Amino acid sequence: MHTDGAMDWLRRRLGRAVAVSYLAALLLPGPGLWLRHPHTLPRIDLTLHTASLLLSLLLFSAGLQVPVHALGQLLRRPWALLAGLALHVAAPILIIPLVAFLLRCSPDTDGGSGLITAMILIVAMPVAAGATVWTGEGHGDQPTMVGLVIASTLVSPLTVPAVVSVLAPLLSTGYANVLGAAGPTMNGGFALTGVVMPCVAGIVARLLLPERGLEHALHVVVPVAMAASLVLTYTNASGALGSFVTHPRLLLFAAALVVAALVCALSFAVGRMAARVLRLDAPAATSLTLACGMNNSSASAVLITTALPDKPYLLLPVLAYGLLQKTAASRVVRTARPQSLPCPASS
Repeated sequence: MHTDGAMDWLRRRLGRAVAVSYLAALLLPGPGLWLRHPHTLPRIDLTLHTASLLLSLLLFSAGLQVPVHALGQLLRRPWALLAGLALHVAAPILIIPLVAFLLRCSPDTDGGSGLITAMILIVAMPVAAGATVWTGEGHGDQPTMVGLVIASTLVSPLTVPAVVSVLAPLLSTGYANVLGAAGPTMNGGFALTGVVMPCVAGIVARLLLPERGLEHALHVVVPVAMAASLVLTYTNASGALGSFVTHPRLLLFAAALVVAALVCALSFAVGRMAARVLRLDAPAATSLTLACGMNNSSASAVLITTALPDKPYLLLPVLAYGLLQKTAASRVVRTARPQSLPCPASS
């Protein structure tokens, strides 16, 4: 099968492949749990973090696929980009307190602070690079979406710690300390070295490579990155589902699904309402809605794995959000896609 045809075939079945990764993590979590831990290479004394390496490969691939030339159009009408970036930062500060208030009414002794911690680490992340794919399928404003992915990624070393700091007082003391423990990792450069640099490296490589070299690079990097995405999904799921199998907590599992669904739905709803208030045209409205709802859940999962390895259950709502945001994005795309007009009756 031709490379492009094989990639298209896999893209169409990516949802099933992710489900298989989850099933593999549930039935055979051992290799995934092994991959979650850092490993030192003999002789050269180099410590490798598998999840971080896989995430870097994904972001490099995303940067390599960014149509940088399209960004020139933003200089003529930057308002959608600026509004999307501001909303991406402000939406978590609007949504998470509401969800935290609702969880205060739950029977959980800490008011759902564990779930809120996971949600904070998701919504603080930059816009997922995969949002550009959904924008294309929904005939959205591709330059605006590309700009939002790049801009939110570049400012993430500032916005991620800021959003976490603003929302941390909503947590119980124990989980506030958990976020405090993750602080050195976030402030110490996770967003910069783990998110910004791989993405920028991909963009720079695209600019420097000749056309033929870029084509060959894409044929190699994109399939490898897609495989890495599935391995990273399996690794993250092993951390969450492996502990779930060992110590089943059905109530926690159900709560993770409900909270992830609520935050996801509110995020997309805020984006849609903001687009209406700003009176954006349909393509820009689609891009703004997707940017508000689609966060880089892979980055948040890697952050939890790296900074909070003793809290694997925090990955449950992250995994749920990763699936739900793709479902919501698919719905946005279907409603935004222009309907074909009926053929006129022949005279």
